[in-house]
Amino acid sequence: MAAPKDLPVYLVRGDDPVLTGDAVRDLVAALVGDDDPAFVVEDLAGDDYEIATVVDAAQTPPFFGGRRVVVARSVGRFSAQDVAPLLGYLADPLSTTALVLVGGGGQISRGVLDAVKKTGHVIDAGAPSSAKARQSWLAAQLKASPIDLDAKAGALLADHLGEDVGRLPALLELLTAAYGEGAKVSGDELQPFLGEAGGVAPWDLTDAIDRGDTVAALENLHRLLGSGRHSLVILASLHNHYTRILRLEGSGAADEKAAAEMLGITGSTFPARKALSQARKLGHEPVKRAITLLAEADLALKGAIEWPDGLVLEVLVARLSRLGPRATTTGTRSGSSPAVSRSRPRSPRGS
Repeated sequence: MAAPKDLPVYLVRGDDPVLTGDAVRDLVAALVGDDDPAFVVEDLAGDDYEIATVVDAAQTPPFFGGRRVVVARSVGRFSAQDVAPLLGYLADPLSTTALVLVGGGGQISRGVLDAVKKTGHVIDAGAPSSAKARQSWLAAQLKASPIDLDAKAGALLADHLGEDVGRLPALLELLTAAYGEGAKVSGDELQPFLGEAGGVAPWDLTDAIDRGDTVAALENLHRLLGSGRHSLVILASLHNHYTRILRLEGSGAADEKAAAEMLGITGSTFPARKALSQARKLGHEPVKRAITLLAEADLALKGAIEWPDGLVLEVLVARLSRLGPRATTTGTRSGSSPAVSRSRPRSPRGS
């Protein structure tokens, strides 16, 4: 839903700088309307401006037209003490100014957030964090786009982007330029424009391992590494996952609520339910083996053996995915399993 255009202040926030930037651009364009942005908009960016500059700009009457638009970027870098003059302004804002505050640079002051909610409008520009909510968000973005992706193309796009949804606007613009507005785009027509696969969430990796789907687990590992995730960070995520399983294995936890209490998880009990289910499925010996494999991988990443980090994690992920029931797969896209597709040095221990 579009933001109201007659409010004195707006806050645009989001984790993805591309999506946040696009939301700011669209909001400013709507606020400016038919006026000339060169005379209407004052854009404050970088680390040089202070809150006093924002307040002075917001209190300046318009020279041309009936309203000014002041954009202040990276307001998260200001502390609660810094924003005191801004809060004073927001208590009685100028009706001829539309102040656009943009998140970034740190945590937005709670006082600023409360003041904006009271007198203006907050725009959440990022995609949702959960997979289900992100899927709904992506579907809405595609529905509003100037081109029409068929079901196969939409599924291919969602899988390819993963968490890198910030690439979506530019990709849609590229497809529109290539095929024209209103064009129906198939999966085959989309494929040449996709580029490198986007990153995935860490739980996509652990979910594939839990299913025993080695192919999917290795693909997700490669996408995590390709998106810049450090090897030790990935190992820490796996260690945390199996530590939860270890604590629940043989614990006698009757249900996910009891498991959540045992793990100290507050809020949603879904992570506890997943860990409890996997603990019951694996049993004692496979869980014990998983902890041993993680310890060996930790030593290997710290130089115990002369393997590349990626290879250490590949072998670890392949072994972990074989500890429980195996998923039925039809092979990789290239037709062979990535776990054995190239020559590797022998492991110091058996698999």
